[in-house]
Amino acid sequence: MPELKQQVALVTGGGQGLGEAICRSLGEAGAVVAVADLRIDRAEAVAGALAKDGVRTLPIMLDVGDEEQARKAVTRVGEAFGRIDILVNNAAIDRTVSIEELSFEEWDRILTTNLRGPFVLSKIVLPLMKQQRRGHIVNIVSTAAKRAWANASAYHASKWGLLGFSHALHVEARPHQVKVTAVVSGGMRTPFLLERFPDIDTTTLQDPRNVADTIRCILQLPAETVVPELMVIPMRETSWP
Repeated sequence: MPELKQQVALVTGGGQGLGEAICRSLGEAGAVVAVADLRIDRAEAVAGALAKDGVRTLPIMLDVGDEEQARKAVTRVGEAFGRIDILVNNAAIDRTVSIEELSFEEWDRILTTNLRGPFVLSKIVLPLMKQQRRGHIVNIVSTAAKRAWANASAYHASKWGLLGFSHALHVEARPHQVKVTAVVSGGMRTPFLLERFPDIDTTTLQDPRNVADTIRCILQLPAETVVPELMVIPMRETSWP
């Protein structure tokens, strides 16, 4: 498989968890990594660690649902590195409450981050990739896009929507030699789960690095091959049969 040497990747939610693991994996494969996160301190910490390992990197503060911030982030990456070859739409949030308890504001915030964010970034980046006649957009979905459980209505709505959006984008981008992949990831040992569910059985979860390395493999496939959707779950996954 070809390496990712000097390919430029923009990873959202790159300051911790799966996003951090993706940044590290792509950096090890030779990619240039722009670490984008809502919290600049987290982005800077990950970028600093990558730089110590010899990775060319750039920390960026980014609220993915904010169109203006997204345009500025893409411009910064372009000015720093000349292009964007890889976009990983990873940033996501959730609020684990019943629909009666979920406020209108919380619903909007979750959908803005989890669904509008990937749309905004993809809309801005796709024309650049079309000009290059190459590029790869990876959307981090979830088993929440395949089934449903209680107290996650907004999260389910956003992830089901993201899966549909990803496949639609695949159809539009494919004629221009731009790849789009939806990665349906199962439970991982990341703050996203561990901070909200401190009593969760961690033996049913997977190391986020496993998912990150799977994404790295997808990105290294030959130019003539694309994987529109891939599911990566722990051996003891509880949210999928």
